[in-house]
This record gives sequence, structure tokens and C-alpha cells, in this order.
Amino acid sequence: MVNAKLISASFALIVLVLYLLGWWASREPVLMTDDAQPTLQQHVVGYSTTTALIRVAQTLLDKNAGYVANDVMPPFVLLDNMPAWELGALEMTRDLALALRKDLSRSQSQSTENPYLKVAQPKFNIDHRSWAIPSAEAEYRQAIAQLYLYREELLDPQRPDSQFYARADNLRDWLKAVEKRLGSYSQRLSASVGQERLNTDLAGEANARQSTATPGQRLIKTSWWKLDDEFYEARGASWALLHFLTAVETDFADVLQRKNAMVSLQQIIRELEATQQPIWSPMVLNGSGFGLMANHSLVMANYISRANAALIDLSELLTQG
Repeated sequence: MVNAKLISASFALIVLVLYLLGWWASREPVLMTDDAQPTLQQHVVGYSTTTALIRVAQTLLDKNAGYVANDVMPPFVLLDNMPAWELGALEMTRDLALALRKDLSRSQSQSTENPYLKVAQPKFNIDHRSWAIPSAEAEYRQAIAQLYLYREELLDPQRPDSQFYARADNLRDWLKAVEKRLGSYSQRLSASVGQERLNTDLAGEANARQSTATPGQRLIKTSWWKLDDEFYEARGASWALLHFLTAVETDFADVLQRKNAMVSLQQIIRELEATQQPIWSPMVLNGSGFGLMANHSLVMANYISRANAALIDLSELLTQG
């Protein structure tokens, strides 16, 4: 009898410890701010954007419990919200790393790639669930190390091989990729309540074609089991994008002021800040659109849609002379 009670108490204690550890690991990182006076380094074009990319990637690895998407041990293997959040932040990181390698660090299409970014960018593309050899964390840390080397050369006037070109066309190309990400998140979040959607895949182009035929109308609805994953993926992506756009505000200040677009960027940042409000419910609620219960996915979709609409306007401003 004593042994049975001891075993039961030990089991209950283990379950409690694992629950608390899972709760601790699932706490989202806070927004990183820099309230100090700008340093001379921050006045170097490209320093802020590269630093934001480094800090976001490092946070993925060094937050509570570290990177958990590829963990195979309990309680981390049982978590789904934080791995989804990490994937969202990682997707934004991958997009910016690609833009940095492909556009922001190159003066024109015939220029050579930066050697550090050429190594760093592919390493972010490893399967985010890879835990063996190589592990996702090891690849990400190697990518971060290359970004540090790139940033170090940006600051050294004696080493002009590494550059960052703050031009309107470079910024616009990256924003176009961000628009598609946010548009996808908005659609997936809105599908939480189910929608009959018309097929607009070929709208606007009379001679457009697609590989296989699709119905003219179909029901789109997110599985109940995937609601929280979609929500936290969008929340993680918005968290990362907030830091990147804040850095863009510094590095592209002259371009934005010349296009009279600074206030547009600031409004986008404000919309995305709303996506990071605390969640007071113990779970992601999925009430109907005008029902008694809240629908967290629709609220998130609203903020992301507004940010995306403002991004489209910003891209148009950057296109104008």
C-alpha cells in the first residue's frame, strides 16, 4: 500500500513537472526593443536590418527551452503551439535572408553574391524538424555566424566587398514576398469558420491557364485540430516581421522620406503590434463570426489583412517616382 501511494505520488509529481516545463517552454518571447540612443554603428546602412535578422534567429534558439520544433523527448514533443510559432518566425527569417542574399547586398543583376550570405541563406532552409545530423539548431547557428561576419564587414570601410543597398526597388521586391505571406495567413485564418469561396485563380487574365481544372466554388474550412497551429504560426510570423520592419524604418529612412512613405510603414508596424496582444484565454477560441464566443483566428486575420493592405499601398508608393 505504501509503495502504491509512493508510486502514485511520484507519477503525479512527474506529470506536474512536465506540465510546468511545457507551459514554460510555450511562453512566447517578448518584443525586443532598443531604447538606447543610436550608436555610430546603427547609422551604417544595413546594420539595423542585419542585426534584426540575427536577433530574431538567435531568439528562436535561445528563448525558453530553446528551439523545440524538432525535439523528440517529452514534454516538448507533445507541444504544438510553440513549434507552429517558431515556423512562422522562421519563414519570415528565410524570406529576409533570401532577399538579403539576392537583392539587398547586390548592386545589380550581374554583380557577384556576397560569400557570407551565400553560405548563410541555404542553412536556414533545412527542415525545421530535423533533429539528427545535421540538426536544425546547428545549421541555424552556422547561418547566424555568417551573418555576423557579413555585418562586421559592413562596418569596416577598409573592406568594401560586403555592401547593403537601401534602394526603393530592393525594398519593394522584399515587400512583395511579405505580401504573399500575409495574404496566405489571412486566408488560412479566415477559414476557421468555413467559407464558400469562388475560384478567382485566373481572374483578370482572359488567356490564363492552369495545370488542372478546379471547381468554380468550394468550401474552405480549417480542421479543428489545426486552428491553434494556424493562429500561432501567423503570430510568430508577425512577431518576426515587426522586428524586420522596425529595422527597415532605420536603414531605408532616406528612401521612405523621399517617397513620403514613412507614415505608411509606421502604420503597418502599428497593425502588426496589435497581433502581439496577450491572449487571456487558455485556448484558441473558434466562435462563429457573429456568435457569442470570440474567434481568435478572425481577430488575427483582421489585423494581418489590414497590415497587408497597407503593405500593398506602400509598395505602390515605392514604385512611383
